[in-house]
Amino acid sequence: MTDAITGLVSSSAALTAQAATSAATPAASTAKQEMDSELFMKLLVTQLRNQDPSSPMDTNEMITQTTQLATMEKLTSMADTSTESFSLQMRTVASAFVGKDVSYVDASGATISGVATSVSFISGVPQVTVGTAVIPLDLISGVQMPAAATPVTPLTTPVSTLVS
Repeated sequence: MTDAITGLVSSSAALTAQAATSAATPAASTAKQEMDSELFMKLLVTQLRNQDPSSPMDTNEMITQTTQLATMEKLTSMADTSTESFSLQMRTVASAFVGKDVSYVDASGATISGVATSVSFISGVPQVTVGTAVIPLDLISGVQMPAAATPVTPLTTPVSTLVS
């Protein structure tokens, strides 16, 4: 078992060195910062190749590692879904600001208010247009309904007299 672990560690070091070498080449993509399913499978295959034939890997251990891989993939999927959900929520909130008075603090520290006229979703954070300024959603500090131009008066005449 110790030989298998030693083989795994040296294989992991070899894979890391291989990844670093491939990352150093201009055509290769940047090195991965976290363990993904591809790296996990490479480590598992390397471990199986380098195991001691007289003392093969325990089946329960292999099932445990496979379960860990499946769990990792599901957690990654859930994280992606959560990120997409948050992005959608930001877009929904930003869209609701159109036509409302919003306030924000500008670079000089002054609080500025105005009516939000449009929203752009081009960048990661929605951009709200207030007058001529384009403000990131996370810098908006307040929202309120604009003052009504003419008050609405309730209908006091019975409907039956209006119909006749």
